[in-house]
Amino acid sequence: MLETIKRWMGSAESKGELTLEELTREVRNNPIPRHIGFIMDGNGRWAKKRGLPRTAGHLAGMKRVREIIRSADEIGVEAITLYSFSTENWKRPKEEVEYLMKLPIEFLKSDLQELIDRNVRVQMLGAKEETPTSTYRALVEFEEKTKDNTGLILNFAINYGSRDEILQAIREIIDEVQNGNIDKEQIDEQVVNQHLLTRGLPDPDLIIRTSGEMRISNFLLWQIAYSELWFTEALWPDFGREAFYQAIYDFQNRSRRYGAV
Repeated sequence: MLETIKRWMGSAESKGELTLEELTREVRNNPIPRHIGFIMDGNGRWAKKRGLPRTAGHLAGMKRVREIIRSADEIGVEAITLYSFSTENWKRPKEEVEYLMKLPIEFLKSDLQELIDRNVRVQMLGAKEETPTSTYRALVEFEEKTKDNTGLILNFAINYGSRDEILQAIREIIDEVQNGNIDKEQIDEQVVNQHLLTRGLPDPDLIIRTSGEMRISNFLLWQIAYSELWFTEALWPDFGREAFYQAIYDFQNRSRRYGAV
């Protein structure tokens, strides 16, 4: 099975005879995934290969975030979710964590106006109130200044863990039952969805993970029940528009059965 996946990964990264212009046209002419999730992996390895500090990899990764946002917006994707900082990432070296917490502030300074001009709405998934004060303020400002935008929804999953999200949803539903607002027999998938951080969003159609790792890493576990998965050996700072559109092109050429034959 693993060898099959590896062979599939290799073929998925080859665009064959298509130029970027042709690939873009093919993607535009077929159904676009409504919601795409990204597990942005490989910044540290990218930096190490170049003899640079890990922070340099994260800075390079932020530049790719800009490119992916523009690329998604230009083909009509409704929402993208970027797995930016997990609840497990606090275990990383203090210097690296501090740098990662500064990136939203830098991104706010450099990119907020472009996001507003593009009609992008920014949302935060995760316990942002547990981040440093300056980071929290930047995240709140992002949300506040773009809340009325009606274009691409850009979700930053920061201090996010899917198991924590599901546990919190369970606690909220228990409170609803105990307060008499809902009967336990009424609890269904829709009720759970309404208590998740992604409420109001379509489930991801496509999950993309860079760096060659083939795992989900506690990302949107409830929401990706029927998502298509696309893995690439490319490290996140090397993942650009062409690779992104190739992932979508491959998605468009799959048959989604949702458990049927």
